[in-house]
Amino acid sequence: MEGGNDIRRSVGQLGEDIACRFLTESGHTILERNWRGGHLEVDIISFDADGIHFVEVKARRENIQAPPQDNVGWQKQKNIAKAAQAFLRSGKGRPYGSHECFFDIVAVTFTQNGHSIEWIQQAYIPMYK
Repeated sequence: MEGGNDIRRSVGQLGEDIACRFLTESGHTILERNWRGGHLEVDIISFDADGIHFVEVKARRENIQAPPQDNVGWQKQKNIAKAAQAFLRSGKGRPYGSHECFFDIVAVTFTQNGHSIEWIQQAYIPMYK
């Protein structure tokens, strides 16, 4: 099933490329892509006039039944929040620690004629324990 993983990886990579371009065109500065803090990862970390955005990208082909953003459940949200905290404590993230934090989802759906983008701003507010 290696071929399936390669296709999924390439769809994901292309989705992230499209999301980065979309965010940049919307006034964001991309700070990091695929930032890792230990075993935790954030797809895109961007900054705009409102604050810092931790963005999960979900890319799918058109024939999938559920919308891509439905795959960002509470466990994924919790992991992204932990990764965001780790980023803000890191040397790269410290300058952004006093800014408002947002947790967004960019859903990219590939169609026969191209793709569609749905940007879900402030998709969730993490619960810290």
